[in-house]
Amino acid sequence: MTVAAIYLVIAFGLGGLAMAVRLPPLVGFLAAGFVINALDIGEMPQLELMADLGVTLLLFAIGLKLDVRILLRREVWLTTSIHLVISVVLGTTVLWLAAVAGMAMLSGQSTTTIALLAFAMSFSSTVFVVKVLEERGESHALYGRVAIGVLVMQDIVAVVFLTVTSGTLPSPWAVTLVLLWPLTRILRRVWSGLGHGEMQSLFGIVMALVPGYALFSALGLKGDLGALIIGVLLASHPASSELSRSLFHIKELLLVGFFVSIGLSGLPDVPSLGVALLMVLLLPLKSVLYLALFAMMKLRYRTALLAGLSLMNYSEFGLIVVSVGVTTGLLAPSWLVEMSIAVALSFVVSALVNGRGHLMVEKIAARLPDQDDQSLHPEERSGDAGDAEVVVIGMGRVGFAAYQRLTEHYRLSVVGVDYDGPRIRRLAEQGLRVLEGDATDLDFWNQLRRSESVRIAVLAMPRHGANVTALACLRESGFSGTVAAVARYDDEVQWAKEHGVSIAFNVYAGAGLELADQVGHDAPGFVGDAVDPESDEPRMPDNTR
Repeated sequence: MTVAAIYLVIAFGLGGLAMAVRLPPLVGFLAAGFVINALDIGEMPQLELMADLGVTLLLFAIGLKLDVRILLRREVWLTTSIHLVISVVLGTTVLWLAAVAGMAMLSGQSTTTIALLAFAMSFSSTVFVVKVLEERGESHALYGRVAIGVLVMQDIVAVVFLTVTSGTLPSPWAVTLVLLWPLTRILRRVWSGLGHGEMQSLFGIVMALVPGYALFSALGLKGDLGALIIGVLLASHPASSELSRSLFHIKELLLVGFFVSIGLSGLPDVPSLGVALLMVLLLPLKSVLYLALFAMMKLRYRTALLAGLSLMNYSEFGLIVVSVGVTTGLLAPSWLVEMSIAVALSFVVSALVNGRGHLMVEKIAARLPDQDDQSLHPEERSGDAGDAEVVVIGMGRVGFAAYQRLTEHYRLSVVGVDYDGPRIRRLAEQGLRVLEGDATDLDFWNQLRRSESVRIAVLAMPRHGANVTALACLRESGFSGTVAAVARYDDEVQWAKEHGVSIAFNVYAGAGLELADQVGHDAPGFVGDAVDPESDEPRMPDNTR
C-alpha cells in the first residue's frame, strides 16, 4: 500500500505540474514513470493490470463510436498501406546510414535488425491519439475519424505480425467467433433493460473484458482487438454513446497506469539517448508523409495536417515489436529501454505540437498551393448558411433543443451544423435545415461570413475544448455578431465571459430553469416572460447569464 501511495503522489504531482506549464497531464505521467524508476521505489504489480484494463476499455470505447465503413475508404486503407511501406524503407535507410556513420547501438547491426526497428517506428499510438482527440472533442471530426481509421488498420497489421512471428496459428476454434454477431444481437436486448446507472457501466466492462479480451486471448488472438470488435458489434445500440461517456472517466484513470508504465521500462544512458533523439528527428518526416498522402486522397490541407500531426508519434506497439525481436535474438534487451525512451519523447513532442491549436494549422495550410474546391472529397467542400439568421454548432441534445426553440418559439431562421454525417442525415429526414461541417475549421467560418444574414452563432458542442477552438476560428474570420456558448462548469462559463462571449450558459443550471418554467406554467395566475405583454412578437430572453 505504501508503494502504491508513493506512485499515486508522484503521478498526481507531475501531472499537475504539466498542467501548470500548459502541457497535457499525460506528459507528467510519463515523467512520473522515469522518476519512480530512478528513485528505485519498488514494483507495483497492479500497475500492469491497470494499464492493460485502460487500453482494453479504450479500444472498446473506440469500437462503440467506430463506423466500420471508414476503414473501406481509400484515404484510410490505402494511406495506411503506402505509409507503412515508405516508412519502413525510409526508416531503414536513415538508421543504416547512422550505423555506417558509427552511431553507438546501431553500429554493427544487421539490415534485418534495422528494418525491424524501422517497422516498430512506423506505427502511431492508438492510446495517445484517441486521448488527444477526446480532449479536443474531435473524435467525430473528419480528420479524427480518418486518424482513428488509420490506427485501426495499423492494429490489424499488428495482429497479423504477432500471429506470424509467434510461430503458432490461432486456435481452430477461432472460426466460432462469427457467432458473436447473433450473440451481440441478444446482448443488445439485455442492454436495453439495464437502465442508465451502474448496471450499464458494468455491462460495458464485462463486454470489453469477457467476450472481448478474454475470449480472443483464449483463441490465440490479440485481446485488445477483441475488445474493439465487440465494441463495433454493439455500436448500433441507441445507448452506445451514453455507455462510452459513462466509461470515460474510468478509462482515463486506468490509462494513467499505462503512461506511467512506459517510463518504468528502464533508465536511459548517453548512447540510448542519442538513438532516441535520432528517432524523434524522424517524426516530422512521418507527419509530412501523411500530409502528402492525405492530400493525394483529395482531403483539404487543413484536414491532412491535423490528421498527420495527430499521428506524429511512436506507438506502444513498437515496444511489442522490439520485444519480439529480443525473444528471437535479433535485438539486445537494451533496445526495450531504447524504444521506451523514443515512445515517451514522441508523446512529449506530439503533445507540444498538437497543443499549439488549429490556428497554427490554418497558417501553414494558407502557405500551401490552392486546391480546387470541386475536386475535393465531398465532406471537404464548403457549405453555405444561406439566409439563416442563427447558426447552431453541434446538433446533439442541447443543440437540437436550441434549434427547435429558436425556430418554433422565436420564429428565427436557423441552420444547424454538425460533423457527424449519420446524425445530419437523420435530422434532415426530420425536416431540419442542417449542414455537415467542422466548426473548428477557419474556412467554414469564412464561408458563413459571406452570408450577411447570419448574426448569431450558438456553440453547443459538448466539449469545452471544441467550443474554445471554434470561438478562436470565429474571431479570426472576422465574425462580429453575437456568440452564445454552452458550458458544463462554472469556470468554463467564466472563461467564456472573459473572452467576449455574449451569452455563456451552464447547461445544468439551464435544466433547473426549464424545470421551474414547466412548474410555473402549471401554477395559477402564471404570466410567461417569453412574450412581451404589450406585443404579439416573441422576444429573446435575458442573456446576462
